[in-house]
Amino acid sequence: MKITGIIAEYNPFHNGHIHHINKTKEITGCDLLICTMSGHFVQRGEPAITTKWERAKTAVENGVDLVLELPFVYAAQSAAYFAKGAVDVLKLAGVDSICFGSESNNLEILEQLAELDVNLSDAMKGGLSPVQAYEILYGSLNANDILALNYIRALQGSDIRPYSIQRTNHYHELDTSKQIASATAIRYAIKNQLDIKHATCMEITDPIFLEDYYRYFQTVLLTMDSSALPSYFMMDEGIENLLIKHARLPEFEDFISAVTSRRYTRSKIQRTMLHLMMQTKKADIDNLPPLNYLRVLACNEKGRAHLKALKEQGVLIASKFTQIPEAYRTIEYKSSVLYGYPCSDEKRQQILERELKAPVIL
Repeated sequence: MKITGIIAEYNPFHNGHIHHINKTKEITGCDLLICTMSGHFVQRGEPAITTKWERAKTAVENGVDLVLELPFVYAAQSAAYFAKGAVDVLKLAGVDSICFGSESNNLEILEQLAELDVNLSDAMKGGLSPVQAYEILYGSLNANDILALNYIRALQGSDIRPYSIQRTNHYHELDTSKQIASATAIRYAIKNQLDIKHATCMEITDPIFLEDYYRYFQTVLLTMDSSALPSYFMMDEGIENLLIKHARLPEFEDFISAVTSRRYTRSKIQRTMLHLMMQTKKADIDNLPPLNYLRVLACNEKGRAHLKALKEQGVLIASKFTQIPEAYRTIEYKSSVLYGYPCSDEKRQQILERELKAPVIL
């Protein structure tokens, strides 16, 4: 049986994702399609616009057989750690190939670049952002090509075969008129109450955005002992002083504009904000055990049969929240608590209760 994995955030699920699913099946000829998906928060340090359960259910309704959660500690990190966590989940799930979108769609060049023995940290010395460092090391790379490069790196030493498909739009394109619009354009349309029904099959009610958390972030940052801030994850190189300096600005976008720079990208700032609100300590990350479980969000009967086979092979399947190893479980529950912060009392309670229930089976 051919088993292919894809890595996604579905924030929200849209026509481009349907295209990705269909092209993946066409290119790989897979019998089973597995997706590892970010949970309540995504790689750019933002809350998903709608819950992970809604997004996972929609993915299964549109051709995915099994949706597995990418743990928060990997989902809200830089491209290299995001890719490593996602590929580790798919390795545990027994895939023999993965398929990802790429702006260049030149797998041969991406594989050659992945083979180079380079040090991103060295290239970032002197205040470069990760994206600028990638440009120095490899030339100009777009967002999905940077992710693709890291997926291929994470696959090294395994027998899993990579495939790529051509992206149909630019990652940050804001054109909302297309049938296949970018997720950025769709979120922009939803935020500005524009009609986007032609581009997505999800009906989004009560969307959540990072600015909904800004007052809470201000409260945490400005009431905390500043000497303790360096112990929190991603609080490096004195970034806490920059955040404190501008945290009294009343508007979220004014704050983001003030703190982003050549050195600190918007995504870096947002991930740092997120981990502070989560109160993630560096020690929490350092002491995490290796990723050895699969958290099931949604599946169909084919996916359910595969889970049974994996369980018989000794893979830890977390169909229930309590089956997640404690160190990861603690962080995941905190992420659900934080995710529900800007919601109504009723919805917040639903989010917390849903976290403890079984996956969606279709």
